[in-house]
Amino acid sequence: MSFNIALSGISAAQKDLNTTANNIANANTTGFKESRAEFADVYANSIFANSKTAVGGGVATSQVAQQFHQGSLLLTNNSLDMAIQGSGFFVTSNEFGTQDYSYTRAGAFKVNADSYVVDAAGNYLQTFPVDSDGNSTSVSLSTTRPVQIPDTAGSPAQTQNVGISMNLNAKDTELDPAAFDPTDSTTYNSVTSMTIYDSLGEPHILTSYFVKPIGGSFTGENNWVAFYAVDGNQVDVAGGAGSYSADLDGDGTALGNTPTLAQTTGGWAGSVLTFNAVGVYTGSSPATITTEALGVSGAGVIGAGADGSQTLTIKFNNPTQYAANFSATELSQDGTTVGRLTNVEIGTDGLILATYSNGSSVPLARVALVRFANEQGLIQVGNTSWKASINSGQAIAGEANSGTFGSITASALEQSNIDLTTELVDLISAQRNFQANSRTLEVNNTLQQTVLQIR
Repeated sequence: MSFNIALSGISAAQKDLNTTANNIANANTTGFKESRAEFADVYANSIFANSKTAVGGGVATSQVAQQFHQGSLLLTNNSLDMAIQGSGFFVTSNEFGTQDYSYTRAGAFKVNADSYVVDAAGNYLQTFPVDSDGNSTSVSLSTTRPVQIPDTAGSPAQTQNVGISMNLNAKDTELDPAAFDPTDSTTYNSVTSMTIYDSLGEPHILTSYFVKPIGGSFTGENNWVAFYAVDGNQVDVAGGAGSYSADLDGDGTALGNTPTLAQTTGGWAGSVLTFNAVGVYTGSSPATITTEALGVSGAGVIGAGADGSQTLTIKFNNPTQYAANFSATELSQDGTTVGRLTNVEIGTDGLILATYSNGSSVPLARVALVRFANEQGLIQVGNTSWKASINSGQAIAGEANSGTFGSITASALEQSNIDLTTELVDLISAQRNFQANSRTLEVNNTLQQTVLQIR
């Protein structure tokens, strides 16, 4: 029996050495979790045996248990690298539509030839679907799906609404709107430009010119004239131009409405902005500033292939008229061109946000995390991955940075949680244990030889 005890000790020591060697071999494996060989004594006793004099039967390996404590983070330059700080596992699948999931802490992800986010083995990262505001529409593991990062962002959309806000200098010289010439900077006081888009996504430059008209400033009211051009070509206000009151005799009292701007400027139909005595915007003439059609039948400033009925509604968002230099504080428009992917960001909550060259930011999906009641019950399947088992319990899905789930750090990887110093000490201990059990086996052999030589 002593032979068997010694052999069990040698087997246990070998298991301990193998476990330690495997830990050391994976000291630089991303997401690797160290293992610990756990042993139990072997003891058997019958009803009529004397338990006081019974000797144990050796040792057996009860479990090689993985230790899931946090590894240190390594910062990288890959925006798709992810590390979990806290509890949770990434979910991967080897094909579309399957629910045969694997779970990993190794977050070294990249895109494949079809722009899907995958790991080094080609397994697809599973994510929760999100709406246009980035809110998850489901957090069920069964609804997760691979995420694809589009190289382009949607279809172009023509500009329909333009927002402008600025300060017009109250100290500017009064000019004659009838003399306005966009090629002569002495005929207008200020100018600002912005990019707009037609229905094909082609960019155009909308330019707004501002003229402080002669006689347009009197007690309680100040007028400014605005003219518009696209790509340097005249664009009139639809339905006729605005008009303004003028104090042409300088007595501080308006004489009445001047002719419309279309008449006074030789065909340029613009709008009029009105401010009160403290420089606050009070309205415009016309009240709704909409341009004529930009196509051939209107201003003729966009190509024949685009939507020629496109018009621009220009809204002045609380402009001011103070005694300060001209400055544009808002230039906004609602059109877009086709965008090319410029950046991918992943938030601490796992939201994957793609940014495109047209200025749009599109929430694509949210990285799914899972946790288990008993992590040590997971089954190792290689590639630093695990499968669920009866002992681990069912996978519980959730969002990062919520509840008991950890947060996600982008452009970082979780390193192995191996402590090489501890492993080398364990290696020496396992070696000593192996030698001691080998010596026990040798002594037992000597005793057997002695018995066999008795005559």
